[in-house]
Amino acid sequence: MSAVAALLAGSAALALWPAAPAPARVRGLGVVGGPGGRAGRPWRRPPVVLAVVGALAGAGLVAGPGGAVAAGVVGAVLLRARRARRRDADRRAAVAGLADGLAGFAAELRAGHPPASAAAAASRDAHPVCTRALTLVEATARLGGDVPTALRAHAEGDALAGGHVRRLADAWSLAERHGIGLAGLAEAVAEDLRARGRFDGRLAAHLAGPRTTASVLAGLPVVGLLLGQLMGARPWAVLTGSGLGQGLLVAGAVLVAAGLEWSAHLTARVVR
Repeated sequence: MSAVAALLAGSAALALWPAAPAPARVRGLGVVGGPGGRAGRPWRRPPVVLAVVGALAGAGLVAGPGGAVAAGVVGAVLLRARRARRRDADRRAAVAGLADGLAGFAAELRAGHPPASAAAAASRDAHPVCTRALTLVEATARLGGDVPTALRAHAEGDALAGGHVRRLADAWSLAERHGIGLAGLAEAVAEDLRARGRFDGRLAAHLAGPRTTASVLAGLPVVGLLLGQLMGARPWAVLTGSGLGQGLLVAGAVLVAAGLEWSAHLTARVVR
């Protein structure tokens, strides 16, 4: 058990190893690096792969090969869900930033600035997604190029807000083709993006309950395992001490992972 404890402690240390900003702040206080606070080689967080390998090795020592496989299956599903949540948050932030930037662009146009100058002014403090789009508008408009075509080409490589950038290109084409004021069209696109953001927020609030329920249901096998141990049934010894138990451990992890994936698929269909 001492080897298992040492390996688990090492895995936890790898996962919790401080990143560079923390020692940088300590060095700024003159603590690290000896007299005068001279900085030595900066601390860096080990690669995630090392933490994952350490955690799987610890699970293998504690629960056998089946435990390592089960930990890998459940961990992969949880990591995928975390990435999906981060991607959704980035998308919502990009849409909100694009809406604010287009509103500023419309305000600059209404103030009498030409499109290139309006795009340059609106892009200064905008979200990076909006800044890239408006910088492209400024450069293309100053050179007398085709702004809608440039925006559509840019939208192909924008995974966060490409469809909304394409709507700006359509609005620009409509303004050029029919002589409609570009400021009003840009402001309409911005307001529509804000309405979409409010709808996404309400939808996320409604889906919080089902997502929490799915997480609780996924954790019930662990609760049952703990209760069995407290009652003296020794389910952990069964799962880790025989080939049948190892197979059951893997099967249980696969079923839990499948349930999490299916619930995520259902909620994703509602969002889409």
